[in-house]
Amino acid sequence: MYTSISEFIEEWNQEAESTQRVLDALTDQSLQQEVSPNDRTLGRLAWHIVTSTPGMLNEFGISVQLVEQSDNVPTSAKKIADTYRALSINAAEAVRQQWMDESLKEKKEVFFREMQKAAMLSLLMKHIIHHRGQMTILMRQAGLTVPGIYGLAAKNGAKSEWKLQKYKKALKFKRGSSKMKLP
Repeated sequence: MYTSISEFIEEWNQEAESTQRVLDALTDQSLQQEVSPNDRTLGRLAWHIVTSTPGMLNEFGISVQLVEQSDNVPTSAKKIADTYRALSINAAEAVRQQWMDESLKEKKEVFFREMQKAAMLSLLMKHIIHHRGQMTILMRQAGLTVPGIYGLAAKNGAKSEWKLQKYKKALKFKRGSSKMKLP
């Protein structure tokens, strides 16, 4: 859990950047990709990340502007990405302005349970990461290249495959050897 607002903001900015790369890789056509007719499309997942973020923050007691027409998934991938770009900046600023480090220890009832505010921010982060992960599966099914999130993604080119093979070779060492050379 977070012990300071600056710690949250630092992680928020890193995760927001990764989420932005994923959203920026979407195409209008890919928004219709689905696992099944009963599940969310790629566009609905992306829009859910966008619209639920300010909704959750407001539930936590942080005043941010809600996304207009949140029930209608845009047909433009650019609109989804641009909306997230603006709201991720606004969300970080709202947390910075409205809560202090001491606020993180306070408890509040949200989603039918009592939690510390630090846990609420952690919940928000995990929620976004969870849905971003779902999106990457649908992106691959749609034939899109998934950007690296915590490192290189599988389709980021032959150079990444070469680095992976080099790393695997470095990990192999003779039995009884106490030394291992890593790149």
